[in-house]
Amino acid sequence: MLRFILHITFISLVFSASAFAQDADSPITDFETALDTTLVDSMDADSIFDTEIKLEDDLNAIFSDQMDSLLNSAEFKMRFQLDSTEVTHLYQYPTNIPDSIYIQRLQNSETVIDLSYNDVVKKYIQMYTERKRSLVEVMLGLSAYYFPMFEETFDKYDMPLELKYMAIIESALNPTAKSHVGAIGLWQFMYGTARNMQLEVTTFVDERRDPVKATDAAARYLKRLYDIYGDWHLAIAAYNCGPGNVNRAIRRSGGKTDYWQIYYRLPRETRGYVPAFIAATYVFEYYKEHNLVPQYPNFSLSVDTVMVNDYLHFDQVVASVGISKEELEALNPMYRRNVIPAKADKPYPLVLPNNELMAFVDKDTAVFAYEREKYFPNNTLVNPTTSSGGYFTPVDIKGKDKVIYTVKSGDNVGYIASWFKVRLSDLRYWNDIQRDMIRAGQKLAIYVPQGQKEHYDKINKMSFAEKQQSVGKSVAVAEKKTPDPVDATYVYHTVKSGDTLWDIAQQYAGISADDIKALNKLSNDRGLYVGQKLKIKRKG
Repeated sequence: MLRFILHITFISLVFSASAFAQDADSPITDFETALDTTLVDSMDADSIFDTEIKLEDDLNAIFSDQMDSLLNSAEFKMRFQLDSTEVTHLYQYPTNIPDSIYIQRLQNSETVIDLSYNDVVKKYIQMYTERKRSLVEVMLGLSAYYFPMFEETFDKYDMPLELKYMAIIESALNPTAKSHVGAIGLWQFMYGTARNMQLEVTTFVDERRDPVKATDAAARYLKRLYDIYGDWHLAIAAYNCGPGNVNRAIRRSGGKTDYWQIYYRLPRETRGYVPAFIAATYVFEYYKEHNLVPQYPNFSLSVDTVMVNDYLHFDQVVASVGISKEELEALNPMYRRNVIPAKADKPYPLVLPNNELMAFVDKDTAVFAYEREKYFPNNTLVNPTTSSGGYFTPVDIKGKDKVIYTVKSGDNVGYIASWFKVRLSDLRYWNDIQRDMIRAGQKLAIYVPQGQKEHYDKINKMSFAEKQQSVGKSVAVAEKKTPDPVDATYVYHTVKSGDTLWDIAQQYAGISADDIKALNKLSNDRGLYVGQKLKIKRKG
């Protein structure tokens, strides 16, 4: 019996076939909210040179640390046989390049996306071309494999091909990259977003790590974001921090829709995202001018795909075909446990070097029969005890009921997880919660045992004390804050939800955030609470 289908491609790179059906019951995200948001009309645009944008000291370090962690990963060291994270090259490279050269090169780049230049962009260019040369050379080598498939996907959706450089910022072209908040793959999808974009994530398969499927999802997501904003800088920023954060930055800036005009209103890490993208675009276009030399991985860049329609273990392929397990894993990162859980009605792709593919085809029956009972007793998938990924596996939501919980003031993710008796990690994955940040009024999707939806729906109507009591915890009665006394000789500001000292200062001419802190004896924004009255200045 033929247990695979030869999938013909017309270039020597990986392409997987059919899209897999996904459960339509998916969690609510900021993205869905953004689709219904009407943006404030833009005010007259200021020149980006009217306000000098400076790189904050820790932004460059954030991206530098992210790249170092990827270069230090075991997979990267295996793929490139690196002995250290920094390689001292014998040749020289240019430094102290005049701004005029950078500007001219960016202007000469044939891109649809605006390649702005300022001090922030310059610092990222210098980071890539001077301090992180080894990583850039590794990524240049990997780009020979990944960029053609990225370009084909973006071309399919009639999108700018230079969007491929976003994967440099997201993952350094490591398909198994995992962020500290659980985003995974070349395009760094969280679990909830992956489900919304119809990517399959199960015990055996994680399509966030499939270069073809994940790139298609990233393109569709970026296209939707561009449809919201009509501006690629804002769409790229929203990809990083979510459209909700971009919308808030636009509102707080009085409706301005130029990225550089809302720069300081964006989350800290996102401020460096667009400049890093522009810098990556520059470096990949002009790497030769900086004496950067691509370092190619030790797996084949000339590959093709067969569609497998029966269970198959990587060890069976390695034993039957002349390929190492390391190379097989590198070419097929979507399989989390070295098992392809294929069936006749649900085939999966297997990527092989061109020179090994025909050997696999010729040995069809022998490959699948090799120690079959050992790997698939009674021709069934066994519960695996090891994983090639080594990361969190979300609970299977099939057969569970979905409850929508509205976040209340005073809630946190730990409380909510305990009230619904779910794992904190699952709650984060279902709702793309990063750094445990939630806000009052936010809708969270929570999956509970089938038949218990009505019971858990009641939690929405409980007081905080009742919710705590439902899990056997008492609630300490907090002392009510005594309102600050009002001095008639001062102008006061009443703190509203979402206010920061910087926001408040902008509403009063000649007043800075430091002035407000000193006058009210505050150390930072954490001393603020809704309803608080802040002294602003003496009445004139």
